[in-house]
Amino acid sequence: MTTATIEPQGSTRIDLARLNHSRLELDALSQDELDALETFDLAYRSLCAMLYNYAPLSGHPGGSISAGRILSMLFFRTMDYDALDSERDDADVLSLGAGHKALGLYAMSALRSEILRIAGVGREGSGDLRLEDLLGFRRNPNTTTPLFRVLGAKALDGHPTPATPFVPLATGASGVGMGSSLGYALAAFDWFGEAAPRVHILEGEGGLTPGRVAEALAFAGTASLANVVVHVDWNQSSIDSDHVTREGTERGDYVQWDPAGLFHLHDWNVVSVPDGTNLQQIAAAQRMALLSDNNRPTAIVYRTQKGWRYGIEGRASHGAGHKLCSRGFFDALSIPAGDVPCCELNSSLCDDGTNAVMVERCYWQALSTIRNWMENQPQMVRTLAALLGASRERLVSAKRKPRPSAPCVGDVYALAGCGHVLPANAGIPPSELRLTPGHATTLRGHLGKTLGYLNRFSGGAIFLAAADLLGSTSIGEAGKDFQPGFFNCVSNRDSRTLSIGGICEDAMAAVLSGVSSFGKHIGAGSSYAAFLAPLGHIAARLHAIGNQARNEATGEAARPMILVCAHAGLATGEDGPTHADPQPLQLLQENFPPGAMITLTPWDAQEIWPLLTAAIARRPSVIAPFVTRPPQTVVDREALGLAPAVRAAQGVYCLREAPGRCDATIVLQESGVTYAFVTETLPLLDRAGIAVDAFYVASAELFDSLPEEERDAIFPEARQQLAMGITGFTLPTMYRWIRSDRGRAMTMHPFMHGHYTGSGQARAVIAEAGLDGPSQFRRIAEYVRA
Repeated sequence: MTTATIEPQGSTRIDLARLNHSRLELDALSQDELDALETFDLAYRSLCAMLYNYAPLSGHPGGSISAGRILSMLFFRTMDYDALDSERDDADVLSLGAGHKALGLYAMSALRSEILRIAGVGREGSGDLRLEDLLGFRRNPNTTTPLFRVLGAKALDGHPTPATPFVPLATGASGVGMGSSLGYALAAFDWFGEAAPRVHILEGEGGLTPGRVAEALAFAGTASLANVVVHVDWNQSSIDSDHVTREGTERGDYVQWDPAGLFHLHDWNVVSVPDGTNLQQIAAAQRMALLSDNNRPTAIVYRTQKGWRYGIEGRASHGAGHKLCSRGFFDALSIPAGDVPCCELNSSLCDDGTNAVMVERCYWQALSTIRNWMENQPQMVRTLAALLGASRERLVSAKRKPRPSAPCVGDVYALAGCGHVLPANAGIPPSELRLTPGHATTLRGHLGKTLGYLNRFSGGAIFLAAADLLGSTSIGEAGKDFQPGFFNCVSNRDSRTLSIGGICEDAMAAVLSGVSSFGKHIGAGSSYAAFLAPLGHIAARLHAIGNQARNEATGEAARPMILVCAHAGLATGEDGPTHADPQPLQLLQENFPPGAMITLTPWDAQEIWPLLTAAIARRPSVIAPFVTRPPQTVVDREALGLAPAVRAAQGVYCLREAPGRCDATIVLQESGVTYAFVTETLPLLDRAGIAVDAFYVASAELFDSLPEEERDAIFPEARQQLAMGITGFTLPTMYRWIRSDRGRAMTMHPFMHGHYTGSGQARAVIAEAGLDGPSQFRRIAEYVRA
């Protein structure tokens, strides 16, 4: 493949205030376009005011209004997309990093539908939002008010998810949307190549302050991700401040950068727009971004005012607005409000907002006023409908197609058995992944090789990353069959390894969730379990929410991401208790809706393949394998009388059955303690004549996915009442398996002596915790006597 050289800091900075008129006139708006967009803005700002007023009094009007003209230019002039088909994966995408601007997104989408309807080019079932759907803004799906039901309104989330047409991601939570949107853009580039659709991201300066955002910006700049344009609504107002960032010589309340400086630091092109309400300036800036050809992502920073012409400006309009049907609300309406019901004149009309049926009736009457007004703006409708038609024509003429060597994630799913009756050899690894008893390996190393096999089989459908731990956690093995080094859109496109800011679990999880969300790849990232489980939790949760919303809207299966929780538990003892943490599993296991998250806790490397493929086959949103660092000798399971490794795919299985009578039932989870049980405790029990049935928990969620009858046959409730546990994780992870007070009191876990352990090699730390083989034997013998 031909490669190019990327010069450091080759990005550009353009301030429209310093350009001559000839540059600003580049593809300027015609007078008809300018008039149409100015007229449209009246309806948009009025609708934003109505959405907040009738929600009731819920949402974020200020930022939605300050970003309105940025959005309208994207919707009607800049983006190449088909307004009648929200499912096209070759279309440009708008993602709201600032999810609280959902109010504005819904208003803009519904008005776009009205334009098409009035122009006679809309069609039933196109999937876009209607004015009727705005009755569902911040309403629960179980809402029972009459018009919500009769008009078939959609329940619109407070922050957008893929339940809304044209929304690819669930965003809005503390900067996660920036990373996930950039990951989505990367996947689109890898799928389409040079012709990749652009991903436009809308964010405010407050949304740039989370640390994970700076990490994500570093990723995009380093990867030369040129199909991204971030639009910054720089209104300087957050919830608590009206001077968020530095501006000129004035210090910021929160940070001492301005948005342009932040992006340029990370090698982004920057275009500064001095007046974010000036449509010609907005058009010129967006056109410059599209024409940029220096292989850098671009940020456009628009200086705006939060709550512009709303009557409440600045931070006061962030998540608040005018009181219900107050004079201020009516003054904020930019279109004639003669038919909008005025509760101020009759306070008993809706009982001060407590009468939901009457509020809804007034709301619908207000929305109908918008509809009637737009129907009387023929020139605006014709002009904007023509612009939407031009957007579609540009998309069609672009003829974006997958690049010839694009990966096939479907091969990963097929290999795992998705959608098929599993063959008799399901769970049996391919020959190159089979392990020989007596040889040494690591769980992390074998997981890396397994991911590498799937990656090679699919032609590179797995993008991988680590928090500066590619070799240490062995996830780097997954990219060894591809171009070495880190991925770059210009100089190293065949690499599958992403550089995401360095030691940046936050952004890594967000970016990888976006990679998976595009639907053509699987994002897989690795770090210490102690760090990745908590720091990746928000991105994992939003990814699961997005998959759920997409499934409810289209019926499509989830698009998994993989969070490798490596160096898990006490076996990482040399690093001390700050790193050798038994708590991370408790953050993820059974903490998501059923089917959304699957945790994997293999104790033997031979369980990696059956567990991972079983998890992939179930298409969860997130797969989280917990793997340890130290080497282990592969055990001869058959010689030891242990169940074959393929049983791990059940989630829970009987590791070893008592030969005759059973003196006790033992439940094990985690590699270090189970390896000690198999190699040290079992021989001691055998010599003492104590016979136990030992069960292993390889995945709580895989077990839960089995039919109830099968679960009862494997590990019935009667067993749970008689069992004690031994875990390398925390005691609460054992509660569902150990059902008696006595069993729980006798269960062994890392904190049973009331403190964190010290440092040292794995055996020493496990012994300090009282979880070594001899300690296990004594505890089991005591339990049998009891």
